[in-house]
Order: sequence, then C-alpha cells, then structure tokens
Amino acid sequence: MSWWLRQRAEGAAVAPSVLSADFTNLANELRAVETAGADLLHLDVMDGRFVPNLTFGPMIVEAISRLTSLPLVAHLMIADPDRLLPSFIESGARCVSIHAEASTDLVRDLDRIRSLGALNGVALNPDTPLEAVEHVLDRLDLLLIMSVFPGFGGQRFIETVLPKVLRVKELREARGLGFAIEIDGSPGPRFSRAPIMRMRSGNSEALQDALPRFRGPPIAVSLP
Repeated sequence: MSWWLRQRAEGAAVAPSVLSADFTNLANELRAVETAGADLLHLDVMDGRFVPNLTFGPMIVEAISRLTSLPLVAHLMIADPDRLLPSFIESGARCVSIHAEASTDLVRDLDRIRSLGALNGVALNPDTPLEAVEHVLDRLDLLLIMSVFPGFGGQRFIETVLPKVLRVKELREARGLGFAIEIDGSPGPRFSRAPIMRMRSGNSEALQDALPRFRGPPIAVSLP
C-alpha cells in the first residue's frame, strides 16, 4: 500500500486541493489544513493546453514543500507530461499523477516517475473507460478517478463514476495489486453526502476535495 495510506489504519485519507487556498496567506493556510488533520496535499497543475486554465508550476511546488511537512501529490493536467516530470519531482512532489488522455506512452512515463524517486499515478477523466489503463495497473502506485472534468473548480459531482470506482477495487483485489485509489472532486456543500459514503464503502482510500475550501471551516472533509 502507498506510503501516505500507512498513516491511517482505517477510513479514507483526505487531500485538500492547494488551488483552493488564499495564496496571499499561503503559509497560514497550509498550517491550518495540517491542524485540521489533512493527510496530504493535492496540487492541481494546469497548463492552459490540456485544460483551458493555467495554475502554477514547479517553482510554486518547491515553495509549498518548504511551508509544510505534508506529502505533496502533484496532479498534472498538462499536455506531454514527460517534459516536466523531473522538474516537479525535484521541486518536492512525492507522487506525480499524469492523465491517461495526455500521455503518449503511459508505460514509459510511469516507469520514469518511479526512476526519478517519486510514486506514480494515472488520472482518468469521467468519460474515459477503465480499459484505457488496465494494461498499466500493475505499474501503478495511485489511480486517480476524476468525478469532475479537469480544468475547472466547483463542478457538480458526477455520480456515474462510482461504478468505475467499485470496478477498480474488484480488479485490484483480483490481481493482488496494491495501488491506492483517489477520487478527485467534491460533492459540495449543497449536495448529498451519499456519494462520499458510497465511495468509502467502495474502499476509495484517498479523497481529493477542493470543497470545503481552505478559506473557511470545515477545512478537511468530515467522513461518515
């Protein structure tokens, strides 16, 4: 099982998205989520090509790594991710996830992430079938299942991804594999908590949640 999951013997790990933080008060924001019990930090990296929006790069990741002791998980929503893998890992990312839809050679890129000293991950868009990554499951440390489309915050949780989560768990157990399962997306403050409960019963060990935001309580997800 992946290194951050060993911090918790039961339940899901919580990974707030740094993108939701107030960057003018970043040091205090990061201390706040540590105090609130976050297990790791999710870094949403967007390049303006693979997704329309643009966020931050390795320099900001390096700054964040100096402000927190929490493990950093970089979610690269970028085209041709192999170009920048060394930069993000050298900047302090302990795990790097690339999109199946963006990589031209998943086997090559996943093996390279490990060779550079980090854990690897593959992200899968809501409308991308699981078959797109079945051939690399035995190479994975993390499978990131998108419950929203990448590139925009505040989207409604897509419940139809839940069967995909359960199918991933079945495949992992059938093949005796140990990769972690992360869900990217938030049910939001007005949405039913049922999806979180079902994901937990489906053994989704890492929940990346951009809402509730860093800017107000509760900061970390309160799991049922």
